[in-house]
Amino acid sequence: MSRRVSLPTADELFRPTGPDQDGPLAGESVEAPSSAEPRTPSGRVRHDEKMTVYVTADELLDLEQARLALRRLGMGVDRGRLVRAAIAMALADLDAHGEDSAIVHRLRQA
Repeated sequence: MSRRVSLPTADELFRPTGPDQDGPLAGESVEAPSSAEPRTPSGRVRHDEKMTVYVTADELLDLEQARLALRRLGMGVDRGRLVRAAIAMALADLDAHGEDSAIVHRLRQA
């Protein structure tokens, strides 16, 4: 009897999990959303992609305080959903205002 553990292959780990969730194939371009398609946060759906972001203790505290403020307003959201909504807002502002967007101004100050 073999004691070797059978692990899944990369194809099994990184397979699409639902219809229309295939990303672009190698060599395909990704079009930016048009102004007719407003950016919206993904909300409460299964997310298959992960991104790690490092924040300071103060930024994490601010994020948690914002989450609690939203909870007091009757919106029980987690930090991930709050961050996804903020990203959607920043990208929509960038699409709409370009160089005059808040994110461009903020990044130029940094």
